[in-house]
Amino acid sequence: MKDIIRIKSLLSTEIETVLNQQIKKEATSSSIYLAMASWCDRNGFDNSADYFFKQAEEERQHQLKFYKYVLDMGGTAISPEVTNIKIEYNSFREVFEDALDQEISVTESIKNIAGRCYKEQDFVTLEFLNWFFKEQREEEYKARRALELFEIIGEQGTGNWEIDKHVGKIHYSSEA
Repeated sequence: MKDIIRIKSLLSTEIETVLNQQIKKEATSSSIYLAMASWCDRNGFDNSADYFFKQAEEERQHQLKFYKYVLDMGGTAISPEVTNIKIEYNSFREVFEDALDQEISVTESIKNIAGRCYKEQDFVTLEFLNWFFKEQREEEYKARRALELFEIIGEQGTGNWEIDKHVGKIHYSSEA
């Protein structure tokens, strides 16, 4: 039986390249969240560990969405190598500061891809990215709210325990 031959990719070389870079960014995010979950677990923050395990799985799903999209468009999706993941944190708060920074970085990356799509008039990929913009709005919201718990509750006494207790209760509603 003959293999199916992909005649032509619907993606430009530049767009395929930036989508593969995003695949790596999502894989890296997933690994970062796994490391955060591990740190939280080792330090007795069980609810936060669960929160970060869920975040890691979401990022993995995002990676797969990008991966499948590149393939569906006739491109070559590249399975990335992920290295140099930070595994130690100086404080519970630092974990959440890094989480917010990571989400902002992902949003900026997706915005840059969208900018390139506009430039090339790749409206199909631009439409694909819309789902990710909505998702990133939710992810940044949850990361900000988690970090705000440190200001609202404070870290003194049982503060970190209280923060850990509330992290899993953060929900995003897009309705005003």
